Amino acid sequence: MVILGEVHTGLLQTRAPLDTGQAARLLELVPGESVLVSERPMPFARSPRVLTGVDCDLPGASGRSTRVIGAVAAWGTLTGGHIVQGSAYAEIAATDRTHRLPWSHYLARPGLLEAVGRRPGADLAPAFLSGGDRDTLDLGAIAARVVDRLQGSDLLVRGSPVKAARTKLRWAARTDQGPGPARVEFRIEPRGLRTLLVSGSDLPTDSLAALCEDIAAHDWLLTVLIDLVRKSAAAPDRRAAIDRLLPAIDYLLHLWMPAARLTGDVLAVWEALESRPGFTRQWETLVRRIRDQLSVGAVTALAGTTR
Repeated sequence: MVILGEVHTGLLQTRAPLDTGQAARLLELVPGESVLVSERPMPFARSPRVLTGVDCDLPGASGRSTRVIGAVAAWGTLTGGHIVQGSAYAEIAATDRTHRLPWSHYLARPGLLEAVGRRPGADLAPAFLSGGDRDTLDLGAIAARVVDRLQGSDLLVRGSPVKAARTKLRWAARTDQGPGPARVEFRIEPRGLRTLLVSGSDLPTDSLAALCEDIAAHDWLLTVLIDLVRKSAAAPDRRAAIDRLLPAIDYLLHLWMPAARLTGDVLAVWEALESRPGFTRQWETLVRRIRDQLSVGAVTALAGTTR
């Protein structure tokens, strides 16, 4: 089986972080369904699933189109009151049917797309990660719609503390590669896109989706911190450099907590990413650089007052 997904990550456009009660109200995307909320180890809230019916082709590098029908599952999350995400995924399953059934059939199987008439080719995962054609399955548009809906909420008090662009993590998982540990390929692409291919392990879909959201959140944090450090290095003086780093200290540094909500075999995927490219090593290097800047600034300010 092949599972496809995309996660869009950004900073919630509000002046202060939302507490869990506010986050729960923000994420009430489906009337009558509850929002998942947790306080430990990091404030986190997830909306109910939002279903989007699709009847379209799958991307394929061979040019052979495969029609899929079903309901894509999507939801929104908020981490630490600041990091907003929209996530969409779909499992691709072959079927012998050649026609579309009533929509009630597909809505009863959220997150499952049935391939009609032709089985998906072996090139499905790489073709999806490369972007496919404009008229094929677009999970990114569904994920972006969730984020846009949350960012446009009347509950938010405008005035974001940090200017940060969204990032997109497009992921695919192949669970039919036989037994053995999961193999991971993570790439940083142009225009804020990241791609992740997981293969070789039969991981549950919900666990894979949670894993990819966690990777996307921490990749976004790392990307924003790199940008803030770069901008501080271009500041005209030490005081200006420190001013450009203060938002990172106030709003971002405490949010770094990789794999905090993950369990089971998906932890091995994080371990692979910590080995290469080494998310936490790069994060800790940047944090030390920020602290060094603050230390030097404090010493300089103290020396100026004692002259």
